[in-house]
Order: sequence, then structure tokens, then C-alpha cells
Amino acid sequence: MAGGGSTSASRFLRTTGQHATIEPDAFTAGGYVLSIGGAEQSHVNVDRPEEIFYEYLRRIGHLVDLAAPSGEPIKALHLGAGALTLARYIQATRPGSVQYAVELERELLDFVLRHLPMPDGTNLTTVIGDAREALGALDPGLTFDVVILDIFSGPEAPAHIATGGFYREAGERLGPEGILIVNVGDEPALTLVRSQVAAMRGAMAGVGAVAEAGMFDGRYPGNIILAGTRGPWPESWTAELTARGPHPARVLAGVDLDLYSD
Repeated sequence: MAGGGSTSASRFLRTTGQHATIEPDAFTAGGYVLSIGGAEQSHVNVDRPEEIFYEYLRRIGHLVDLAAPSGEPIKALHLGAGALTLARYIQATRPGSVQYAVELERELLDFVLRHLPMPDGTNLTTVIGDAREALGALDPGLTFDVVILDIFSGPEAPAHIATGGFYREAGERLGPEGILIVNVGDEPALTLVRSQVAAMRGAMAGVGAVAEAGMFDGRYPGNIILAGTRGPWPESWTAELTARGPHPARVLAGVDLDLYSD
């Protein structure tokens, strides 16, 4: 399928009892859409993996860009694999990177890798299991430049993951300059966002939130990206991430983020 095919594929996922489908994107050459239970979940451009279609994933990509000098290989841990869009982005922009991807659904990971294989030369280790359990089972000496959590798909989140304890465990896996990146999908009241800002602030020295500007006003449901650092939040990142967009972009850190912390 990869590389411009026109057929669709489907796979039943036993863990959730839903069907996953991969279909070509009619509007993007080399583009494919992964849907689960009829809802779009991921977009992949196999011809240009450095181009990310979904807005919130582009914001995560910009944070990854700040993890190390441009083009320099990094070590990345993905908790929630999806269609491996960000793993493909890292391989395209930072060849030679070492990556791990944890996914609860074995059938989903097998399905994605069969129909949308990773580019040649990718160093990716896949792990099937719960994100927190898999994190604890990794080699104790293994640390990462970025840890990306992308499993919160709505206002409710797994209780054992949406906690300060989990964020402390994840933070301990970061190198001194590492970044913990969490995608939080939420409703306009931002109840989950507020709880996760508070949880991350209890675990990380610096915390920032990145999103489309209107998300912070509680106008509509959407995604807010939280980022935690082991040292103070770099003030230069606020301007950098705002400038990179997608626009209109807003970045909150320090006292500006206090309003969104329970």
C-alpha cells in the first residue's frame, strides 16, 4: 500500500473490539489516514514524512525540534504509537535516531507496520503493552531526549497514567535536557488539562502549554500540548513555539499557566 497505492485495508482490533482502517488521502500525494471505529486517528505522508498534517502533531514536532540541534540524532520514546507519524518525522528530520514505541493494541501496530512500513534505516523498537507498565520494564539505564505521551483521546484518561506519579516516572527517563511531551484532548471546560498541568508541575521543574490560541479560552474541544523539562522552562521556547505555529498559536508557562492549574 505504501508509496502511492489506491487500495484500503482493514483490521479488527481485539482489545477494543473496533475495526482499524487505512485509506489513501485523496488530497495528499503519498498520504494515508488511519481510522479506528470510524474516527480518524492518524495521518501519514509516506512520501514526505517530515510534513505533518494534523495541527497538534505539528506542535509536538516543533517541541521535538527543540530537543537537540537541528539534524542531530536523538533517543525518543513514544507512548501510544498510532500510525507512527512522529516516529517517521523524527527519522526524516534526525536520521540515526534511536526510537521506542509502546502500543497497547498488538493488532494495530502489526497492521500499521505491514501496510505503512517505516523508512529504510529506521531504528525502532516496538513494545506491546500498557504505557506505564512498559515504561517501568525498560532497561533502568535507558534515558531519552524526548518522551511523547499520546493516548488521551478525550476528557477521560486512564487513571493510572493521568497522575503525577506517572509523570515522575517518565521524567526520570529523561536526560538532563530532555522533554516530556503530553497531548491532552479535552472539552471546553479543560478539566483534564487543568488536572494534568497540576500533575506535571508536581513532577517536572518547568512546564509549558502549547495550543491554538482559542483553546485556552474554552471555546471548543481540542488538543493542548503540555511539555515538561527537568530544568526551568526556557523562556526562548515561548517565542519560538509561538512563531512556528500553526497559527494562531499561544504558549503559556510560569505565572501565565497558573490559571490552568488545579
